[in-house]
Amino acid sequence: METLTKKSASANRSSDPKPPLKNRRNGIWDRMKQQKYLYLMSLPFVAWVFVFNYLPLWGWTMAFQNYKPARSFGDQEWVGFKHFVELFSDDRFYLVLRNTLAMSLMGLVVGFIVPIFFAILLNEMRGMFFKRAVQTVSYLPHFVSWVVVAGIITKMLSTDGGIINDILVGLNIIDQPIQFMAKGNLFWYIVTASDMWKETGWNAIIYLAAITGIDNELYEASRVDGANRWRQMWHITLPGIRTTISVLFIMSIGHLISIGFEKQFLLGNSLVTDYSEVLDLYALNYGLNMGRFSYGTAIGIFNSVVSIILLFTANGLFKKFTKESIM
Repeated sequence: METLTKKSASANRSSDPKPPLKNRRNGIWDRMKQQKYLYLMSLPFVAWVFVFNYLPLWGWTMAFQNYKPARSFGDQEWVGFKHFVELFSDDRFYLVLRNTLAMSLMGLVVGFIVPIFFAILLNEMRGMFFKRAVQTVSYLPHFVSWVVVAGIITKMLSTDGGIINDILVGLNIIDQPIQFMAKGNLFWYIVTASDMWKETGWNAIIYLAAITGIDNELYEASRVDGANRWRQMWHITLPGIRTTISVLFIMSIGHLISIGFEKQFLLGNSLVTDYSEVLDLYALNYGLNMGRFSYGTAIGIFNSVVSIILLFTANGLFKKFTKESIM
């Protein structure tokens, strides 16, 4: 009898109507009043995001116009998807897209895997002074301008006193110096290696921070069970930073085709244009520099739309198979 009474009471509670909408609204306003200082502190950042990230989206209308700077918005000629049709009909666009995807994928693989293992190996160092020295030296190149980095790389690969050619010739690996910067088939590797040298130390910082959050008792228990340091890295450290790896990987995929143009612009030359030109350079050269503002805007919209699709796709796949996501 007592069991039936409890069941009936539970059924009555579950069948209770939801609180009126007015009460729920009052609850929301009460919470906002309680957290009013937090909302006030967030207002400048919300305004900054709106002004610099959402307000400029009004400029996307240029892609559907034959935009002329001297005319007002109402006097512009609307042409629909003309510029997008022209974009997808241009053979140069697909060559540039190939270069962008190739360098992005190479940079994603190298620039994502190397910092993880660098952070894990750096964490295993026991000498604190040496550890801090290596970490400092590794992330200093991040603060060096790409203009300086491009000059260093170009000089190192030069046929006239370049250290790379001098070493290869001195070791009798090659007979004559190689003009690395004039070979298009090597350009992707040069850009990837340069980016890895510049950003590995900086990208490893967040993994080092995640590693410090792992409970030391796990390592102590594994040592009691006879696990060596390689086993600890594989079974404790890597699983311990899995969430950080997943989130950063999803965000990296979202920026797969938005790789900028600084590296390619500074390291490239007329001899390797077919390998160095990326979407952002294509928009600059065939859009803005030629006064085709609508065409350049169409390229920018293509970049943004593809990035959003890649981001949501990667997030959905990770959420389904690994239960990790960013939204």
